[in-house]
Amino acid sequence: MICIQLKNKDPFFCLAAEEYLLKNFSDDIFMLWQSENAVVVGKHQNAMAEINYPYVHENNIKVARRISGGGTVFHDKGNVNFAYIKNVTSPGEISFSQFTRPVVEALGKLGITATSSGRNDLLVEGKKISGNAEHVFKNRVLHHGTLLFNSNLETLGQSIKVIPGKYHGKAVLSNRSAVTNILPFLGNNWGVTDFSSFLLDVQLGHPGNSVYELTANDNQSVQKLVDEKFSTWEWNYGYSPRYVFVNEFISEGKNLEIELKVEKGIIKEAMVSGNYFSESNLALLGDLLRGERHSFGEIKRTLSLVGQEVSKELVFAFL
Repeated sequence: MICIQLKNKDPFFCLAAEEYLLKNFSDDIFMLWQSENAVVVGKHQNAMAEINYPYVHENNIKVARRISGGGTVFHDKGNVNFAYIKNVTSPGEISFSQFTRPVVEALGKLGITATSSGRNDLLVEGKKISGNAEHVFKNRVLHHGTLLFNSNLETLGQSIKVIPGKYHGKAVLSNRSAVTNILPFLGNNWGVTDFSSFLLDVQLGHPGNSVYELTANDNQSVQKLVDEKFSTWEWNYGYSPRYVFVNEFISEGKNLEIELKVEKGIIKEAMVSGNYFSESNLALLGDLLRGERHSFGEIKRTLSLVGQEVSKELVFAFL
């Protein structure tokens, strides 16, 4: 097994590296990485429905989509992500416990007892420290997970704090859980780099395992995947299953009722009513929204065309 510690902290690059290594290498792989702040949604989720859009937008938190299913997770530099990529000969070899067991055993060496939630999570004292997901490509499986070491739990909570009832569709929904960091169970003399190095050393302690550094060609190939897929709006938002967005905006005694039907991130139908705009501007706005992306920039630009000052609060009402 080759062991990789990614140096790049761009979440799009790290997720692209997983796909690149899964599809272009034949080795069994263990990889660790950390990233800048990001909300990472599962492949079959509606990204808009899983994030607190105003908070994520205002705090420049990236939204990324991974190639595996499952629910939404939060990444920051206090979180360590691990990935196993392994060749398999039968579906029976693909099990979450097979890949989480080494992590549980490593934590056990530090005196931390981690248990499975029965879903895809690892818990310490009943709180989630790790969310896991898998993706199969031909005879290879990617299993990856988070390890909340010293994450900003306030930012985590706010980033995925959503208002129920705004989004309706068949996308996979996340199961929200109480979370905790690993650091309090270790003591403050540990840093996230120490923890990551410990996990890497545990893997390198097994016979036949060795360090691998991405080559210039590897990095170039991964960056190509970033540019063409993982950093694109079409993948991160447009890949979402079709949905209906419903919301009401009230300001200074005036209201605006909004219903948008969205496919591949594009507004196909827009119904707006209320007394916030004149009847003629309501009709104009409904017409102008059709065919636009369901995104902050496009909504703001479209609202400005009806001839009224556009506040952030008004734009966010459409998101």
